[in-house]
Amino acid sequence: SGAYAQWQGDKVPAPQMLKLNVALAEELGLDADALAGEAGALVFTGMRAPTGAAPLAMAYAGHQFGGFSPQLGDGRALLLGELIDRFGRRRDLHLKGSGRTPFSRGGDGKAALGPVLREYLIGEAMHALGIPTTRALAAVTTGEKIHRETGAKDGAVLARIASSHLRVGSFQFFAARGDTEMLQKLADYAIARHDPDLVGREGRYLSFLKRVAERQASLVAQWVNIGFVHGVMNTDNMTISGETIDYGPCAFLDSYSPKASFSSIDQQGRYAYGNQPNMAAWNLARLAECLLGLINADDDKAIAEATAVINNFPTLYQAAWLTGVRQKLGLLQDKEGDLALANGFLMTMQGQNVDYTQAFRALAEAVLGNTSPLRALYDDPSKELDGWLAAYFARIGEEAQTPQGRAAEMNATNPLYIPRNHKVEEALQAAEAGDMAPFEALLKVLQTPFTEQPNAESYSLA
Repeated sequence: SGAYAQWQGDKVPAPQMLKLNVALAEELGLDADALAGEAGALVFTGMRAPTGAAPLAMAYAGHQFGGFSPQLGDGRALLLGELIDRFGRRRDLHLKGSGRTPFSRGGDGKAALGPVLREYLIGEAMHALGIPTTRALAAVTTGEKIHRETGAKDGAVLARIASSHLRVGSFQFFAARGDTEMLQKLADYAIARHDPDLVGREGRYLSFLKRVAERQASLVAQWVNIGFVHGVMNTDNMTISGETIDYGPCAFLDSYSPKASFSSIDQQGRYAYGNQPNMAAWNLARLAECLLGLINADDDKAIAEATAVINNFPTLYQAAWLTGVRQKLGLLQDKEGDLALANGFLMTMQGQNVDYTQAFRALAEAVLGNTSPLRALYDDPSKELDGWLAAYFARIGEEAQTPQGRAAEMNATNPLYIPRNHKVEEALQAAEAGDMAPFEALLKVLQTPFTEQPNAESYSLA
């Protein structure tokens, strides 16, 4: 209470189910057949609340590209309610594009078909890659036109699932108002939801901050290892659960570059690929500021304890990243020098137009004795690559593993298929023109990203 406004979705002229995630519906214990028709379209546009549900728009604040907005909130979204899935997990069912709310700040509260299908596609791809993420349950068209700078677009609503929609910005909302009572209520709720073993424990708020730091370090390390650029790491887009949320101007790397950025707004590269760990730490510091009064009644002690958590974030991140990159390189044991070896491989790619995803698949071929596919990815496969390969072969030679076994493990970690930017845009443009076939074909390929599929070579190419 006090963290939301009770609300309902707008009425739309012609709600129609476009895409239902049947497997996810079944995982949630829902009747996929019933949801596939008119009833599902009405629920997933927000026009009809499910039995027993009391939809609401959540309040939160946030730093957006460094500037603080004390009130953001669900300006075009509704939390329909919570479900307990077949595995006993509590999941939020949330709509995006369901109309204006008290937090709309002058917006129309609507979503266009293209961005809805983008979030569906990228979220499901991330899930298949094993990265914590919100997931799409359904995409529903509304039968109305949404007016944007690029013209009139077909309206749509996304129904998505998350372990919760609590964000750093949720805490900032009450901190900005100096409402310590609500901050404590929210923190206790978040702990009960995501870290129930901490409930009632002394020092639980500092422990909670540490848990969020661990989850975010793990998440961002997975992003970086897979070549994912979120694009809008505002504090209202950073979850307490450690799930990826809000796929706006996101993309996967083609050519490796730490400076890669895909947001037209982000002219300074604040959320560029290589800066994501720094921004996660910055966002975490904003959460720490909100929790200071709960961590310790002594301001100096609270600041010291919270600062220690923030200062430890780079260590957490590096450990998570190195664990992941060892798997990508096919290294079975932890050895001193692995960090330099991993960074050395990335350095060979820099400025060489090397496709990041293909490079790791080609490295598995090199393990099998064929370095030609890897060399072919470089503009100039120079002495730097030769020197690195010599060091790499010496390193893997220290471990008792067959080349075939190592290559197979590498290919089970390094995807062959990612949502290539041009393939995503091709699918979205076709869908906007009424043809869902390219979307369905791309989605099918992305659901098994590590295994070579027949007639799918174009999906692996930049």
